[in-house]
Amino acid sequence: HEHENCHYQGHVEGYEDSLVALSTCEGLRGIILIGNNSYGLEPILHSKANEHLLFLLKDSQSEPFVCGLANETSSILDIRSLCFWSCVFINQDKTAVRNEMVQLANLLDTYYTQLNIRIALIGVTIFDKENPFSVEGNPGEVLGRFVQWRKTNLLPQLRHDVGQLIVGRSGAYTGGVLGMAFVGTVCSMNSGGGINVFSNNNLQSFSTVIAHELGHNLGMSHDITGCSCDGSCIMAPTAGGATKFSGCSERDFERLIQRGGGTCLRNPPSQDNIITVPRCGNGILENGEECDCGTPEECKNKCCDAATCTLTKGSACATGSCCENCQINVAGTPCRPSINQCDLPEFCGGTSPFCPSDFYMMDGLPCANNAAFCFEGRCQTFDYQCKQLFGSVATKADDKCFSHVNTLGNTFGNCGYSGSNPKPCEVQNAMCGKVQCVFDSNHPPPGATVSVVKIDGDKITCMNADFSMGPDVPDPAYVKTGSVCAPGKACLDFTCLNSSVLDQSQKCDAQRNCNSNGVCNDKFHCHCNNGWAPPNCDKTGRGGSIDSGPAQIGKNYSLRDGLLIFFLLVLPILVALIIILLYIFKRDSFNCCVKCRPSKRQSKLTDLLVHQYFDIKQNIPNPIFLIQFITVF
Repeated sequence: HEHENCHYQGHVEGYEDSLVALSTCEGLRGIILIGNNSYGLEPILHSKANEHLLFLLKDSQSEPFVCGLANETSSILDIRSLCFWSCVFINQDKTAVRNEMVQLANLLDTYYTQLNIRIALIGVTIFDKENPFSVEGNPGEVLGRFVQWRKTNLLPQLRHDVGQLIVGRSGAYTGGVLGMAFVGTVCSMNSGGGINVFSNNNLQSFSTVIAHELGHNLGMSHDITGCSCDGSCIMAPTAGGATKFSGCSERDFERLIQRGGGTCLRNPPSQDNIITVPRCGNGILENGEECDCGTPEECKNKCCDAATCTLTKGSACATGSCCENCQINVAGTPCRPSINQCDLPEFCGGTSPFCPSDFYMMDGLPCANNAAFCFEGRCQTFDYQCKQLFGSVATKADDKCFSHVNTLGNTFGNCGYSGSNPKPCEVQNAMCGKVQCVFDSNHPPPGATVSVVKIDGDKITCMNADFSMGPDVPDPAYVKTGSVCAPGKACLDFTCLNSSVLDQSQKCDAQRNCNSNGVCNDKFHCHCNNGWAPPNCDKTGRGGSIDSGPAQIGKNYSLRDGLLIFFLLVLPILVALIIILLYIFKRDSFNCCVKCRPSKRQSKLTDLLVHQYFDIKQNIPNPIFLIQFITVF
């Protein structure tokens, strides 16, 4: 698809604390941020004088914005790029919708530049005829249907960091909800998404709704008392038209990165996949550019000419974890280590400056000595889940805590909700409800209410937290899929089931597909052990997979091969030629000596001259040829 070059970003002249994102495709449309104020600009429809309307964004929201949450939990990056896919359910012209999505991405990129995060739109799907799933019902159900559809239909087409569903409807969902998203699930194949209602609002105001939901995907919770910014904040639970992030939101995002989340943000999108018009100086590598380090004033990259977005002389690359000193690292150079036993390392491919996407072991494989199962690249032990929620000193509580607290059916112990009422767990499913831990209750997570229960004569302490995320969908304190709830059983949807429900060996089996010389990754391809070659690990090689790159630095055999050719082929021919020439020369010299033998007088004179010659030259050393053979194998 061709896109008109009509989308711009910049600043208001004379105002350092300002940001502007404008589109000139059909009149002037966009946002202007100056100090504490945020303005929207758009053309007045049917105006014969080409008039435009400038308005405060906080005044443009036609109804209060309420966000529902569907939370899950999953060195700070210098550059982060978020690739998102927009799915639109709206009855409008396709071209107009696509152009609006490009404008929307431009607005979002402007907001997130404040956090040094870049937003790139890499896919737009428009449901203009029929829905592949229902968008009716409560928002939690719609969100669940969408992320399942995304996993099955979108991710196989093109890998992306998060998907957002945009629903055009006349009003909000039940409870005034205009948006809902999973928290901290960016990069997740199963729950990396959100839903957003485009409810008769202008694009500028709607952009703040989707910015809010993207913030949740990036690990940001609702702002609470003490969280502030200049003006209203994007992550406030009910604010509309906000364009600034609070310090709390920034810390939430940093916490996500520090705990190992958001690994996909390290991978910039392919130049060919970005749906926008390339613009040199925006800091995003786009089609037709060799590099883009921002404006000449911003750029501090010696490998990139900021004025032309071309590589400097002698440079093969400018950015990327496989780019070092302006040169691409050799194949097999580690670029992303494994962070746990369910994760897989990635290696440079030798041709690209960027590390491959993040891959991990196939879901359902046992880990931690069969104490848990891998799910989305994490070994889902109870200790791991407690540490993710409550800090590094938190550990799993006694099993009796699960059977006691989760059968109560309150906010601290349940197996989900029925409407607005928490459901008590059945005894056999108690290990699959709220995760019960032991942690320092004096330092609870932000926004959480802690419960401390003593059982068994006060001998056992059971601790949990309520994150008050709402009744529609689970909060982060629920036991994760893949947790072992009994011998040979695992948790799935609040139910303790036979672990065979997680088995995906029909898609990839390490023994059958990888010849027992590797493991299956999340793409159902073999990741081979060192010494074996993908794709099937049945031949000697350098390890790794067709996805993650070779696991060993390749050896350069060109010098060795050249020396072998020289010594085995060229050198013998040269020696033979020299021997033949010497033979001919000696033969001719001998014949000449026989025919032209001098008289005795001439012989004596010659002997004298030769003797005198060597007397003169005797102090000059003989010439020596130094030959050093270097063989590299």
